[in-house]
Amino acid sequence: MAATTTIRLPPELQARLGALARQTGRSAHSLIIEAVERHADYEEQMQSLVKEALAADEDIDRTGEIYRAADVHAWMQRLAAGESPPRPKPCRR
Repeated sequence: MAATTTIRLPPELQARLGALARQTGRSAHSLIIEAVERHADYEEQMQSLVKEALAADEDIDRTGEIYRAADVHAWMQRLAAGESPPRPKPCRR
């Protein structure tokens, strides 16, 4: 069973939700649930991206290997064009 949480909405936001609910034929509750789910997904994705970026930064510090931006861009353009180019070669800091 779902848990109950109480939130206090500013009157303007509550009015907007009411109007959207009437216009879409949905309940304000379903709009709120969808918004909270979307934001939770966004926050989880951001945490994952930050964790991945920090790990990549640690890897650079450990190995000293980096990639030239021009090489990466050229590689990505070839991938986007449907080619299967080899990955760019890393260089040292």
